[in-house]
Parts: sequence; C-alpha cells; structure tokens
Amino acid sequence: MEALNYFALSWLSPELLALTALGTFLGIYVGAIPGLSVTMAVSILISFTFSWDVNHALCLMVGIFMGGVYGGSRTAILLNIPGAPSAIATALDGYPLAKKGLAGEAIGLSTVMSVIGGFVGIFVLAIAAPTISEFAITFQPRDYLLLAILGLTLVGSLSSGSLAKGLFAGALGVLVGTVGLDPLTAEERFTFGIIELWDGINVIAAMIGLFGVSEALHQLHHLDKAIIKQKISRIIPPWADVRRFLPLSIQSSFIGVIIGALPGTGGDIAALMAYDQAKRSTKKPEVPFGQGAKEGLIAPEAANNAAVGGAYIPMLTLGIPGDAVTAVFIGALFIHGLNPGPLLLIEQPHMFWFTVGNLTLANIFVLIFGLTGIRIFSKLVECPKGVLIPLILLLSVVGAYAINNSVVDVWWMLAFGVLGYFMRLYNYPIGPVILGVILSKLMDENWRRAILSERGDMGQFFANLFSSPLSSVLFAAIVFALFTQTPLWTRWLKPKLFSKA
Repeated sequence: MEALNYFALSWLSPELLALTALGTFLGIYVGAIPGLSVTMAVSILISFTFSWDVNHALCLMVGIFMGGVYGGSRTAILLNIPGAPSAIATALDGYPLAKKGLAGEAIGLSTVMSVIGGFVGIFVLAIAAPTISEFAITFQPRDYLLLAILGLTLVGSLSSGSLAKGLFAGALGVLVGTVGLDPLTAEERFTFGIIELWDGINVIAAMIGLFGVSEALHQLHHLDKAIIKQKISRIIPPWADVRRFLPLSIQSSFIGVIIGALPGTGGDIAALMAYDQAKRSTKKPEVPFGQGAKEGLIAPEAANNAAVGGAYIPMLTLGIPGDAVTAVFIGALFIHGLNPGPLLLIEQPHMFWFTVGNLTLANIFVLIFGLTGIRIFSKLVECPKGVLIPLILLLSVVGAYAINNSVVDVWWMLAFGVLGYFMRLYNYPIGPVILGVILSKLMDENWRRAILSERGDMGQFFANLFSSPLSSVLFAAIVFALFTQTPLWTRWLKPKLFSKA
C-alpha cells in the first residue's frame, strides 16, 4: 500500500503533475531540434534545480528525458534530420512515408508505438529491476566487444543495395570514431597535429551533416518536383494497425529494455538493433524496408523509448548509469543527498516507486503532447523547396553550433554533408557510417579492456569466448547474422525456410 502511495505521488500533487507535464512538453521540442540533446538539457536543469525539493527536480528532469527521446522522431520523419542518434533508424522509413504524403499517419503511429514501448520499459523496471541488473552486471569487456561487433552486422539491414557498400560505409564510420586521443593512453590518433581533433569528431555534427545537409543538397536536383500534400485526415492510428503491429512493438520493446540496461549502450543502439530484427522477422511487409515500411518505423520507436526504463535499472539498483542521461541523473541524485545503488532500494524504497510512477505519468504526457501539433509540424514538408532547403540548412547550422558552441562542429557538419551528398549520388548508404561512429568507442574501449584482462594472451581471449555461456551466445549470434547476409542464405536457404513456414 505504501508503494502505491509513492507511485501515485506525482499524479496527486498539482505541482508535481504540472512539472512533469512541462518537462515532457519541453523535452519533445528539445529532442526535435538537431543538436539540442536531452543530456545537455538535463545537465543544464541540475544547476537550476539543485536548491529545489528532490521530487520537484526529478519530475522536471524525468519529463525532459521521456519527451526528448520521443521528440527526435519529429524532424527525422519530416525532414530526414534525426533530432537525436536514437532516431536515426526512424528516418530510414519515416521520411519515405512523409514523401508519400503520410507524415501525419507516420507521426501518429510512431507516437502510439513509442508510448507502448515506454510502458513496456517501465513495467520491466517495476517488476524485474534486480533480476535484469544482475544479468547486466555479468557482462564482461569481451561481451561488450561482441555486442558492438554484433551491432556492426546491422550494416546489411541499413544497406538497401550492395552489402559491400554497406561494409565500406560502416568501416568508414569506425575510422571516424577513432579520431582523437586514445581513451587509455591519451596518445593522438589521426589528429595530424590539429588540437581541435583531440576530442574527436562529434557524432551529432556528423549525423546532422550526413542526414540534414546532404538531404538539402540532394533536393537541389528536384526543385521542379510538385509539392506533396500531406494527408492529415486521421492522426490517431486505427485500432486494426495497432493490433497488427502490437507483437512487433512488444518484441522491439524488450530488445530496447535489455540493450538499455547494459551500461554505456543506450537507445540509439537499441533502436538500430530493433530495426534489424524487424527487417529479419517481417516476412511480407506492405512495402520494402527503406521505402516507407511501417514496421521500420515502429520497431526503433518502440525500442528507444523502452530503453529509458532499461537505463534506469542499473542506475537505481547498482548505481551504474545505463546511458549518458542517467549518468547525469546520478549526479543529480547525489546533489540531493541520495545514494543510487543497492542501498537506495533498502534505505529509501519510496524513491524507486516514486520514479516508476513519475515515468508512467511522463509517458502518458508523451501520448497527449505527441498527438498534438502534428498538423502544424506537417506543414514543414509542404513548404516550397526555395523555403525548405534554406530552412534545413539553417536548422543544421544552428544544431551543429549548439552542441559545444563551436564553429569547428559547424565545419565538420558541412564536410559530412558534402560527403553524404556524394554517398547518396553513388548509392552508398549513410546509416552504417553513423552506426560505425556510435559503436567504435564501445568496441575500442572494450577490446583494450578484454585484452588487458587476459594479459595480452590472444589464445586465452578466444578460449574464454567459449567458456562463458553469454559470450558463446553472442558469438553464435554474430556468426548467424553474418551468414544470413551471404548469397547462400538469401538465394537458397531463406526461400526454403519461409516456404515451409
């Protein structure tokens, strides 16, 4: 009964209710603006809220977190500019839907499925947090390395054409991700003596350039195309669609929870993995993936919102951040005199149930605010090309500069925009480049840690791959993922298996 009282605390207090609503509303629009990350918004809020009551501060920050993760899908669908890395996979099928005049339907469907994913993540957090956290803590550095390599096998799903081009793009992304100071030795790598490269190339700047600027340059070839009017007659998706896609959204949500609960991963990797799984498991989509498949929109949106609940699991139970935002939350909890970790659930269990209730409330506000303003937002796609292209470029420049208030990020953004334009021109996929950049740090750091833990013995490293059940499963998944992208699978085995099914 006491747990229920704390769960409903933010629902019954007008002040806490209003702060959660305000945070969610602001989070949606912060997340929709490229370059304005949720991590940055929550970090700024700490300085404003450190003197507040802890419940009031957490309500505002939780709202920003939930709303911001969802908000990145808005510009991904309408302008092909993901508001956050977690919306990269959303753009792959969301933007083609908008180009067909179905922006309203795409945003409505993504909103509902995001909320379903959010509820799944919160539900798992509420009933299985200790169990999931114990599973997450068993991951060794070699397991994170295998997880990163498994993520790189997604290049096949993100490449609509040649697998070789996808592998090249992924390798290019990994190379870009290694620029800067070595994370363990602080030695310079690919910096060429340029001080500005010591911190590496910002993934957000690269993402804005590859998706936003390249799209604006690509649109210059289609200035004479007629403007497609958006169909906004029905925003709330029909129940038949929700019921049909519900199994996929729940499946993707569990992927999001598990990946989100692994320290240092987050919603971006969860969304990409869920997209890959949807592409593999969907037998007969209405349209091919990458050309406006609803399954390709639903899977990443359900996964990245479910990853929010997943990221809270190690934070509340172990004191280990699940992603960058929960790392900031740990700092906020310390500032307010709380000690996240195992003792939090023993000494102050009311904070756990308050957080669960507050996340639930924020997720409801995502549904309310997510289904409003769509008609106004959809007008962006109907703008004349002479207005739309400068608008995309303006948003890209502002977004890149806002990351670190640095002109260097703007130059990198423009350089990646030109690169993305030529990649589009010669049919090279853009998604694997960002995937490579995101996974390079995870792969680099854990490769070093894994080898150091084996004292440089490569034989022992490979032997331990098969001594641990978790490592064996991840290794088998990598082999299977690679095998399913070979001609033997696509031309012979896959048709036979599906014909029997």
